[in-house]
Amino acid sequence: MLPNPWDIGTAVYLEHLGFKALATTSAGFAFSRGKPDGDVPRDEMLAYIREIVEATALPVNADFEAGYAHEPENVARNVRLCLETGVAGLSIEDNTRDTNGPLYDKKLAVERICAARAAIDESKTGAVLTGRCEAWLVGDPDPLRTALDRLTAYAEAGADCLYAPGVGDPDEIAQIVKALAPKPVNVLVSGFNNQLTLSQLADLGVRRISVGSGLALAAWGAFLRAAQDIKTNGTFHLLADNAPSAEINQLFRQT
Repeated sequence: MLPNPWDIGTAVYLEHLGFKALATTSAGFAFSRGKPDGDVPRDEMLAYIREIVEATALPVNADFEAGYAHEPENVARNVRLCLETGVAGLSIEDNTRDTNGPLYDKKLAVERICAARAAIDESKTGAVLTGRCEAWLVGDPDPLRTALDRLTAYAEAGADCLYAPGVGDPDEIAQIVKALAPKPVNVLVSGFNNQLTLSQLADLGVRRISVGSGLALAAWGAFLRAAQDIKTNGTFHLLADNAPSAEINQLFRQT
C-alpha cells in the first residue's frame, strides 16, 4: 500500500500512521500549487519529490509523469535527475497529453522505458521502474487490449512493476495480473473503483496499491464543501468535522 502525500505534512502523518512506503502524486501537488495536473514543470516537480523523500524515512516512489521529455535520451537524463532526489522508484507513463495522439507510438513508448531502465541500471541505485499505460485515462476505445499489449512490452523492456491507472473491473484486473505474472501489478484505487478493498485486490493477485490524487481530492472535497457552505449559507457547521489542531501540533512537535 503506497498512499500519496502531496506535501511534507501529509507525508509525515502517513509515516506516523504506520505505512511502509509512500508515492508522490503529480495531480495532488499540482492542485496545491494552483495548477492543473500536467502543468507543473520538471524542476518544480523534482523539488517536491525531494521534499517528500527528505520528510520521511520511508521509501518513496515518484510519479514522474512521462519523464518530462519526448525522446528516450532526454527521458534518461531526467530519470537520472529524479534518482538524485533519493527516490526508491519512479514511474514513466505513455500519455503524450496531445488529444490528437494521446498515447506515444508503441515503439517509441517501449524505447522510453528502455532508456529509463538503462539510466536506473547505470545509477546502481536499485530503484524500481514502473511502466504505466494510460489507456483508461485517455479514453482508449479498447483499454484492456491496449493495456495488455503495452504493459507486456514494457515488462519485456525492463519495467519492474506494471500499472494501468483507471482499470476498475475485477475481471480485467485479474487478466492483467495473469498476463504479466510474475511481475507485480500496481492498481490505482480512486473514486471510480473505491468499492474494492485491499484484501479483494490482494486476492486478485495485485501486489501494489496506490490512491493517486485520492487523498488530496478527499481534502479538497472537505474544503470545497465547507467554503461553499460559508459563502452560500453563512453557516460554519461543516467545520465541526475538522481535524483537531492540538493533535496535529503534537505530531509535528515530535518530528
